[in-house]
Amino acid sequence: MKKYLLSLTAALCIVPIMAQQSADLRLSLEKNKTYRLRSVSKQTVVQTVSGNQQTVESEVLYTISVKMIDATPEFLVTEIHFDTITTKTNTMGKVESFSSTVEGDIKSSETSKIMSYIMNRLSKNALFVKLDYAGQPLEILNSKILSEMILKDTASITLTGPTGTALKTQIANTVGDNNLKTMIKSFTWNLPGNQVKTGDEWKLFDQANSGGMLLAITSRYRLEGIKGSSAVITAESDIRAPENAPPIKSGGATVTYNNLRGINKSTLMIDTGTGLVTENKSK
Repeated sequence: MKKYLLSLTAALCIVPIMAQQSADLRLSLEKNKTYRLRSVSKQTVVQTVSGNQQTVESEVLYTISVKMIDATPEFLVTEIHFDTITTKTNTMGKVESFSSTVEGDIKSSETSKIMSYIMNRLSKNALFVKLDYAGQPLEILNSKILSEMILKDTASITLTGPTGTALKTQIANTVGDNNLKTMIKSFTWNLPGNQVKTGDEWKLFDQANSGGMLLAITSRYRLEGIKGSSAVITAESDIRAPENAPPIKSGGATVTYNNLRGINKSTLMIDTGTGLVTENKSK
């Protein structure tokens, strides 16, 4: 009898340890509860243009609010707000910044004030988004209405010539459906959408438009382990231009990709209860 009890006790001790090595990594948001997420990215680009080296430093801050308002077996319906969008760039000593926290001026001759106006308008409107349980934005239900509403204001832009044309193109891309999805998925789309155990890997495939550049991104994720209520995940993304990517038209110049390629490495902490990222350090 004693031997049987000791064996049973040992088995009971092992079960909780094994249970901590797996998790159901999917979005699981409480209805009508608001979750707030924050992202800060810093970037330094060194490039050579016509034989001259240029350095561009940028810092981008996003904060968003996510609220689940309905759920089906296939997707969640969420209300998402871009609470804050702030960008600061330093191009060879010339500093330019815009922010959704100020009203800006659509009729200004300064591009920063115009972009602040656009971002302020975007931040004051909700997006109603279908997210699958892996966190991928499937559809922005009011994307077309919102985009048309904001783009109407571009008729008041007084800047003309190449600068005005380029700015209007930038605004159209910023409030377009694809870019809005890209902004959202940077916060939400990291999950396999199912049960995984330590050591399991999953891949996500995406395309993004970065400053007019079309990029194909293949990301490989791995569950490293569970710490308390957090899943520790590492990820590595291979970034390259698709073979059929069209050249970029910029300032009258045609820019081709050649063999443009990059790698992004990340370590993420994901709350196993909600599926939301609590920490993500990338380089």
